[in-house]
Order: sequence, then structure tokens, then C-alpha cells
Amino acid sequence: MTDDASEGDLAARRGLDDAVVYQPAEDSGLLAEAAVAEARGRVLEVGTGSGWVAARVASERDLDVVGSDLNPHAARQARDRGVGAVVADLLSPFRADTFDTVCFNPPYLPTDPENEWSDWMEHALSGGESGRELIEPFLADVGRVLAPGGVVLLLVSSLTGYEEVLALIEEAGFDHEVVVEESFPFETLTVLALRRA
Repeated sequence: MTDDASEGDLAARRGLDDAVVYQPAEDSGLLAEAAVAEARGRVLEVGTGSGWVAARVASERDLDVVGSDLNPHAARQARDRGVGAVVADLLSPFRADTFDTVCFNPPYLPTDPENEWSDWMEHALSGGESGRELIEPFLADVGRVLAPGGVVLLLVSSLTGYEEVLALIEEAGFDHEVVVEESFPFETLTVLALRRA
């Protein structure tokens, strides 16, 4: 983002000026594709947004899927889709060893630190100055809620610094493999499967 970025720019760039809940986009489709292929057991989608990914996994794989989102409007929209969803800050309310699969499409757009988060779409899109502001605490805590033998499906954008994210993954005690990857004009999106090293 440039220094003259105004509030709401992130949402405007995605054509979401009046939205309060993140709706499915290319990144959602990639995460859904990976989750349908890899998910098993009890599934949590962190930052579920509209619940589209969670609902797709539940219907195509017939799995027990729970969604969480900091945005109460998103949790409500996910519930309207038939996804059990709670308002939560990342993984904070969940017990240890609860989920066999944890999916996360984090807010990852690097954002000028002067650009204050003024609405729900900013929260859904902005990953802080590095783009990794929510990836770091997620990786630090996800091992706690992951059942033995479980898998984490994490969407990573090249905008967030792919090598830096891999270093955080290793630091958190996970091995990784690419499940699906696609390049777009301004970024490459990759869904990684993380398993305990």
C-alpha cells in the first residue's frame, strides 16, 4: 500500500466497498479445493467469513465442520449457510487436541501502518505491515488445538513473504508440503499442508 492509501482502500481494490463480510474469491476457491482433498475428522475453519469454504467441505466430504470469525456478521452469515460458527479471535476459545484439520485463509494484504482498521472488511483483508500479523499468532497456537496426526491447511500469498512464512512454520514445529498453487497478475497463492515435524 502507498502512504496516501485511504481507509477502505483494501475493500475498494477488491470491489467490496459496502461489504461487511468477506465473500468467496480466488483464495477461497483454492483453500476449498485443498480442504476437500485433504480434510478429515473434525474440521475448524478459522476466519470463516461467509462460511462458503466450510460449507463446501461439510457437503462434499460429509465432515463435521466448525467455523470461527472475529466478525459477528460473518459468524451469522456462516450459520445461515448451515455452518456451526462462533465469534472468536483466532483459536482462543478452543480446547487442546480438538480438531483433526484446521483451515485458515488469513488476512494477508500488507497494509500501511498509518492506515487504521476502520471496518470489518479492513480486518478481513489487512495482514498488518508485513502481511503476517495474524499468521504469526495462528502458527504459534494452532499446534495446541490440533489433534495428534492432524493437518493444518494454510493459504499463503507471495505478498506476505513466502520464505518468511516458511520460517515461521518451521519455528512452530511443522513440516510443510504444497497442496495447490496458482499464480495471478499480482501474487501467487499457495495452500500448504502443515503436519507436526
